Amino acid sequence: MLANFTSAIFTSLLLLSSPFISGDNKELSVKTQNPSLPRSDVNLLEFPLNLEFLEAEFFLWGSLGHGLDKAAPNLTDGGPPPIGGKKANLDPLTHDIIMQFAFQEVGHIRAIKKTIKGFPRPLIDISPGNFAKLMDMAFKQKLNPPFDPYANELNYLLASYVIPYVGLTGYVGANPKLQTAQAKRLVAGLLGVESAQDAVIRGLLYERALQKVEPYDITVAEFTGRISNLRNKIGRQGVKDEGLVVPPVFGPEGRTPGNVIAGDADSLSYDRTPEEILRIVYSTGNEHTPGGFFPECADGRIARSYCGWKD
Repeated sequence: MLANFTSAIFTSLLLLSSPFISGDNKELSVKTQNPSLPRSDVNLLEFPLNLEFLEAEFFLWGSLGHGLDKAAPNLTDGGPPPIGGKKANLDPLTHDIIMQFAFQEVGHIRAIKKTIKGFPRPLIDISPGNFAKLMDMAFKQKLNPPFDPYANELNYLLASYVIPYVGLTGYVGANPKLQTAQAKRLVAGLLGVESAQDAVIRGLLYERALQKVEPYDITVAEFTGRISNLRNKIGRQGVKDEGLVVPPVFGPEGRTPGNVIAGDADSLSYDRTPEEILRIVYSTGNEHTPGGFFPECADGRIARSYCGWKD
């Protein structure tokens, strides 16, 4: 136990000394873009940049107390800083994991922008108030006190449950629509890590599935079920989301209520379209109506087309 704790602390100290923190590592700047990709591939690679910006800012602020403006300012292209981010009250293990996620998201943004031009960071709302509204929607009542994602590691993990899974379903949905090997390779690489992040989050929460989330007297399993049900509802395309504990008929092969990794009847990842994802990340159920994590509309040609923007 002591060895594991010491290892986690060592890793944290090592990462805190990383050049990512100051954003001064010139080798990590965006250098290449491929003008030969078809427009449809560009659009599909461009769209998830919104989610990668969201994840990077949430994980950076939660673990380090600052965002891309300090960690990798060259990737923001002058986009506005996020609303309401702050350092979370995390135990050493969760802090270490979330910091790793944060740096992974920096890499994801860079990888996309090395392939296509992309766009500046859009306005993102990661404030406690925004998460509180989302949880209130999930439970169809106001939680008292309002849910604060930064209050402790359990709250932060529940808030993290909200984000990577949406992105991974988008990558699953985009992959068969891509035309080029280069685009498919990039999406496969992104999907692999996003899926792993979601699995880690779900695994940590599954270990506490029956634990009560204080002060609400609501279990972790019920929180995840409510969040997944809300995403199914506002995504408006049926069941593509599942909590950690489900009726056995919906578990793997219909044999167990345990559901540490979500999947369809064949245990394959669910897919979502950009329209479904916009409905969810806007928290409005309408791809034409911004809100939630993107109060002024997400960016990229696909998202802009629904907000009425002209290229």
